[in-house]
Amino acid sequence: MQTYRVTQFTPAKGELLLPEVPASKSILNRALLLAALADGEVTLSCGQFADDTQALLGCLTALGIEIRPCTEGLHVRGCGGRFPNRTAAINVGSAGTAARFLTAILAFVGGNYTLTSSAQMQKRPMELLTVLEEAGVRIDYMGERGHFPFRMRSDGIAAEELTVDTDRSTQYASGILLAAACTRPVALHLTGSRTHGSYIQMTLRLLEAFGAQWERTGDRLHILPSRTPPKRFEVENDLSGACYFYALALLFPVRVRVPRIHFDTQQGDLKFLRLLEEKGVRFTDSPEGILADGTSAHPFAGWDADMRDFSDQALTLAALAPFAQSPTHIYGIGHIRGQECDRIHAITHNLTALGVPVKEGAGEVFIHPAPIFGGKVATFGDHRVAMAFTLIGLKTGGIEIEDPACTHKTFPGFFKEIDRLTRG
Repeated sequence: MQTYRVTQFTPAKGELLLPEVPASKSILNRALLLAALADGEVTLSCGQFADDTQALLGCLTALGIEIRPCTEGLHVRGCGGRFPNRTAAINVGSAGTAARFLTAILAFVGGNYTLTSSAQMQKRPMELLTVLEEAGVRIDYMGERGHFPFRMRSDGIAAEELTVDTDRSTQYASGILLAAACTRPVALHLTGSRTHGSYIQMTLRLLEAFGAQWERTGDRLHILPSRTPPKRFEVENDLSGACYFYALALLFPVRVRVPRIHFDTQQGDLKFLRLLEEKGVRFTDSPEGILADGTSAHPFAGWDADMRDFSDQALTLAALAPFAQSPTHIYGIGHIRGQECDRIHAITHNLTALGVPVKEGAGEVFIHPAPIFGGKVATFGDHRVAMAFTLIGLKTGGIEIEDPACTHKTFPGFFKEIDRLTRG
């Protein structure tokens, strides 16, 4: 298996790092679907996009949507709420947003579809399918029940209200919200502990941008559709990817500025920046993007952090924890066991292999500071494992990352950026 050996990073004190990160796939993929189902044409202004968006673009093309690259990003001709190809075979690859959002949308729009995926995605349960079956959608499983691949036959969703458990995945809720915004009014009852989650809030802001209306009463959302899009929509850069570089401001006495990300971001990982701020990193906004200044940061204590609403950064915090002055407790992350890999196991396995004492629970990890041994990081094919544990290698050297190409899922140029930092 190919590996990437991380070179120890020795920046000058106060050095300004200017990493380039791709467009936010969370925002871009939501906007792509809203634009595809709209009446009219939309230009999505965005930076580079990664494999997850490429997978969604392939699905939309198979459904008959016309999308072409342009100087700003992507130009989309909407279908007015009815896909041209109502019988189609689509492959979502390993893209969770494509898998969950498109499944809900196809059920609402109606038609006969065959949905396949990567082997990795086939391992991930799709509780959304049960919700859709209970609403009258006919699903024939080609493998394990409740998983990809499957065939779907739908005449549309007639139910006035659907219920989704947010503890499983807020993407199920977002998929239904996106579908309702482009087809017919529906009420969505949210249960679980993440009913006000940041990704649900992101989806609601996107619906507003594309003309849909919504009302909230407790944990019930009522959606009134609209297919009148903006002529142009700007997509922020990916804050999740930027967080790996912002973390360097704490690990080293450097400054980091990432373009096209600002404090008014729609992205929930802004909360990770607050964890860095607690330890002395100063953040300021500028026309170019948010600047993180770690030159006044001191040796830092560990964290006691509930990360249920920005859990993509649980791995990043786990990679910082060995360098703290006291133990770190990360909790509220039980749902990350069902993501690209069991991410709690990935934290425990890799930190233990590197000499760091770790204890895990069902939805939490306890990490004690310790000197780092050199070694190889098992990524389990998970892009976030690879990117987070690269931070340890930048601080200590002696770390190899297995399967570095897995980062292409969301950040194709990640290791080129790392090379640019460490090799000038």
